[in-house]
Amino acid sequence: MDTVNRVIKNTGFLYGKMGITMFISLLNTRLILNSLGVSDFGVFNVVGGAIAMLGFLNGAMTSATQRFMSFAEGEGNLQKLKHIFNVSIILHSLIAIVVGIVLLIAGHFFFNGLLNISSDRIHAAHVIYYFMIISTMITVMTVPYEAVLNAHENMLYFSIVGIIESLLKLIVAIVVVYVMADKLIIYGALMAGVSLIVMFIMRIYTHKHYIECVFAPGIYWDKTIMKKMTGFAGWNFLSASTSVFSQYGLSIVLNNFFGTILNAAQGIANQINGQLMAFSNTMMKALNPVIAKSEGKGDRTLMLDASLIGSKFSYMLVVFFSIPFIIETPYILHIWLKNVPDWAILFARLQLLRSMIEQLTLIFNRTIDAEGRIKNYSIIKSIINILPIVLTIILFYMGFAPYYLYITWIFCWGIMGGIVTLYFSNKQCGLSYLKYFKVVVKPDLLLSSIMLLSGLLPVVFMEQSFVRLCIVIAITSAAFILSNWLLILSDMEKKFISGLFLKIKQKINNK
Repeated sequence: MDTVNRVIKNTGFLYGKMGITMFISLLNTRLILNSLGVSDFGVFNVVGGAIAMLGFLNGAMTSATQRFMSFAEGEGNLQKLKHIFNVSIILHSLIAIVVGIVLLIAGHFFFNGLLNISSDRIHAAHVIYYFMIISTMITVMTVPYEAVLNAHENMLYFSIVGIIESLLKLIVAIVVVYVMADKLIIYGALMAGVSLIVMFIMRIYTHKHYIECVFAPGIYWDKTIMKKMTGFAGWNFLSASTSVFSQYGLSIVLNNFFGTILNAAQGIANQINGQLMAFSNTMMKALNPVIAKSEGKGDRTLMLDASLIGSKFSYMLVVFFSIPFIIETPYILHIWLKNVPDWAILFARLQLLRSMIEQLTLIFNRTIDAEGRIKNYSIIKSIINILPIVLTIILFYMGFAPYYLYITWIFCWGIMGGIVTLYFSNKQCGLSYLKYFKVVVKPDLLLSSIMLLSGLLPVVFMEQSFVRLCIVIAITSAAFILSNWLLILSDMEKKFISGLFLKIKQKINNK
C-alpha cells in the first residue's frame, strides 16, 4: 500500500506539472508557428530531427543510468550508488563530446544534398543546427541528475524544474515574436540557453540533497560497473538508434518526396501526440523506479503487477484524451492554429492511433530492462524499427499518398513491435499471456469502443462547432467514467479509488 500511495503522490505531482507545461507548450507552438511561418517551422523540425537522430546515445544512456540507479536503490547499497553516479557523470561527459563531434561531421552531409531546404534559408538552418548541437550536448550531461531524482522518486522537484523549463520556453517564444533579427536563429540560440539553465538547476539540487552525489572518480571509479552500464547501454543504443533513425528517416523521406510543408504538418502531429502521450508517460515515469526497485529487491511478482496495472491505466489515460481529439481534430486545429498545414489533420489522427496501439505494450520495455537481459530483444526490435523506412520508400515510389507513412509505422511498431515485447516479457520475466489479455487488452479495447461510438453520435446529428466539441468531450468523459465503474474496474480497484477520494475529502475538510 505504501508503494501504491507513493506512486499516486508522485503521479499527482507529475500531472500537476504536465497540466501547466502542456498549456504552455501548445501556446508556444502557436506563437512559434505564426512567428516563423509554416516554411521556417518546417525547417526547424527537419533540422531538429537531424539532431535527434544522432542524439540517440543520450536515450540509450538515460535508460541505462536510471535502471542501474533504481536497481541499486532497491538493493539499499549506498556505496554502489556512489560508484554508479561517478561512472555515469564521466560516461555522459564523454558521450556529450562524441555526440558533438559526430553531429558536426554529419552536418556536412545533411546540408549537402540530404536535406531539402530552400537556398535563402540555408544559412539560418546552419546556425540553428550548431545551437542544437550545443543544446544536445548539455541535455546529455543532464542525464545523471535526472536519474538521481528518478531513483529517489522525487517527482515534486522534477515537476518544479519542468515548469520552470516550460516558462523559460514561453519567454523564448514571446521574445521571438517581437524580435527584429532572424527569428529562426534567435529561437535556436535561446533554446540552447534554456537547456543550460535546466542542467545547472538540477545539478545544484542533487549535489546538495543526495549523499551519493559526490563526484570523486579517484575514489568511486569502478571498472566492473562501467562495463555493465556500457554493455547494457550498448544494446539500448542499438534499439534506440534504430528507433530515432527510423523516425527521422521517415521525416527525410517525407521531405524529399513532398517538401518542408508536409514536415510542418508532421511537426504539428508530433506536437499533439507528444502532449497527449504525456498523460501516460507521466504514469510510466512514476512507475519506472518501482519496477526497477522491485526487481532489485527480488520481488518479481510486484514488478509484473506494477507493469500490468501501469499498462492498463496508462492506456486509459491516453484514450481519455485521444478519442475526443481524434473525433474533433479539424475543429481543434482550427481553434489552435491560424494556418493549419495540409495533411496535418490526418497525420495527427494517425499519429494518435499509432500511440494508442503502442501504449498497450510500451511499459513492458521497462520490465525487460529491469530484468536485465536485453541483447536478443534489442536486436529483434532494431530490425523492426527500421522496417517503416524501407516500406514507406517503396510505397512512395509506387505513388501512394503521404499518410501511408503512418500506416507502415503502425503495422511495424504498434503490431509487430508489441508482439515481440510480449514474447520477451513472457520468456524472460514470466508474464502470463492470459493475465495480460484479461488485465490490459480486454478492458482497454472495450473502453475504447464505447467511448468512440458514443462520441460519434453528436458528429452525426450536429454541425461542427464549439458546442459540438463540448458535447463530444462531455459524452466521451461520461462514457469513460461509467464504463470503468460498471464494466472495467475490479472490486479492489473500486475500493481503492473510493478510499482515495475519501482521503482527499477528509484533507479538504480538515483545512
